[in-house]
Amino acid sequence: MEPLVALVGTTCLALIIGACGVHRLRRLPTALRGGLAVMFLLTGGAHFIGMRDELVAMVPPALPAPGLLVTVTGIAEIVAALALLRRRTAAPAAGLLTFLLIAMFPANVYAAGTAETWWDELIPRTLAQLVFLAATTTVLVDRGRAELSRRRQGLGPPPDAPRSPATPGRSNAAEPGRPPGT
Repeated sequence: MEPLVALVGTTCLALIIGACGVHRLRRLPTALRGGLAVMFLLTGGAHFIGMRDELVAMVPPALPAPGLLVTVTGIAEIVAALALLRRRTAAPAAGLLTFLLIAMFPANVYAAGTAETWWDELIPRTLAQLVFLAATTTVLVDRGRAELSRRRQGLGPPPDAPRSPATPGRSNAAEPGRPPGT
């Protein structure tokens, strides 16, 4: 339940800030990137602090090395959460998180078998996973469309992309009648 609250609360807060004049946060996909980042920082951190034993216990017995799986997925969640905050890395991060949500779903099914609260039962867990997947997919599609649009317009990499150094002996300035870099 806490991850859902983190996602929805942070996304709504970002949209409110956007409506108050921070133009970058006006778009839902951008606000979702912030919400997902907070959510996955929390869930990734739980792989190491506070809930590690519970998460290791969620790994189905058929899978090897539950502790290692929890460690690897925790690191992946934290790295991807941070990568969501940059436009340039948001699409691969959203793709990785989408994959992780699907790959880790069997652990949610297994954990639902020992649910102690209503929100840990299979239907609420599944509905929450669908919300998380909708959010990661929205970011992935939005960033993919933005990149496709840039390419169709003949623009270079996004503004936050690193610039390639000038080729030795050549100027980066275009000669008259000649496109840059040719």
